[in-house]
Amino acid sequence: MIINTVVEYTRPVKILYIEDNNASRLLVQRVLGSKGYEVYVANDGLEGITIAREQQPRLILMDINLPNMDGREITTRLRSIPHFANVPIVALTANNSPGSRELALAAGCTGFLTKPINVSQFPKQVEDFLQGRIEPLSETERAQHLQLHAQKLVERLESKVRELENVNKRLRELDQMKSDFIVLVSHELRTPLTLISGYSYLLEENLKRAEKIVAVESLSNVAVGLNLGVARMQEVIDEIINFSRVAAGMLDLSFGPVSLQALFNDIEQEFSKICEKRHLSLHMGDFYHLPLIEGDGNQLRLAFSNLLSNAIKFTPDGGHIYVVGRTVGNIVEVLVRDTGIGIPAEEQSRIFEQFYVLGSIEHHSTSKHAFQGGGLGLGLAVAKGIFEAHNGRISVESERRDLDNLPGSTFHIFLPIKRQL
Repeated sequence: MIINTVVEYTRPVKILYIEDNNASRLLVQRVLGSKGYEVYVANDGLEGITIAREQQPRLILMDINLPNMDGREITTRLRSIPHFANVPIVALTANNSPGSRELALAAGCTGFLTKPINVSQFPKQVEDFLQGRIEPLSETERAQHLQLHAQKLVERLESKVRELENVNKRLRELDQMKSDFIVLVSHELRTPLTLISGYSYLLEENLKRAEKIVAVESLSNVAVGLNLGVARMQEVIDEIINFSRVAAGMLDLSFGPVSLQALFNDIEQEFSKICEKRHLSLHMGDFYHLPLIEGDGNQLRLAFSNLLSNAIKFTPDGGHIYVVGRTVGNIVEVLVRDTGIGIPAEEQSRIFEQFYVLGSIEHHSTSKHAFQGGGLGLGLAVAKGIFEAHNGRISVESERRDLDNLPGSTFHIFLPIKRQL
């Protein structure tokens, strides 16, 4: 005779623990896991609601102080889902301030436990809630704390609405900045392309008259024009590439000792003709007394060149630009000060943002060094990225923007001194 035996396997009870503290999650998982429970964990409320829908746990443990949505709000949301209308939801929190328990129970929690848990008693407490234990709350207390809970929900909703309004405003600003950037790039590239196109046409016309003697001076002028167009286009492309590397955190830095005196000698030579043309006085301080800094000389030169270019752009003809340095503890501070039109206080935290251009782009000029001239709005963002890649920082101070009284602006750059071996 063959006897068929059916063995019934009991599935472990699923428990969900919503907690943003990793140590607390691990402890509860180990304590309850050792008792045969299948414990799922979530870092925040939204993740917890998702896991609850998928796994349908028999009991939910809930921290109260959670990011984004607190435990009471999550409980209220879960209670609105038919499957979780009667599932035990137990607050497990370190917040034992007066009224916390009543507020949690009014929000829909079945019970209220405090941390740190008692490891020996905790499994029995969980089993009690699974068996139907419900902590009592009088109708008067429930009504009182339910009203308080509703008020807190409304306050949180108002806060989130305001937060979303600010985010939407910021997104609109970013969208406008990107639109402006596209216009600026188009403008910046159109001018050198026009030069290249025009001079290429002249070259073609000269070659068509090959049977005649073509003046060397004429061809030389064509070559100069083509080179100017190509060089300007290369500047625009290089600026975009440099920014993309900074934004992606992919700056290829070659660190070594850097002499600020040598660096600023090169920069002074680079801008001397531009300043002379604009009748600007560039005052370079004595950097010989400063120690070496550790960094990438080429990248630092680019960053400081961008700052000088910015100072020249916003300083009227006949103005002054000062570059000085000093040591402050174990860092070098470089100050770039101009006698220009200044920066509005509300704009000072934004001028280092990508694509940000101070003022309207309607009168944009492709001349980078003309007063209030052109640019892509990337120079200061690139400079900030380079300084931060050197463990440095940059800030700006200016009283206001005033085209008549010229309050000027001062940029502060802080860089670490080269470590002594």
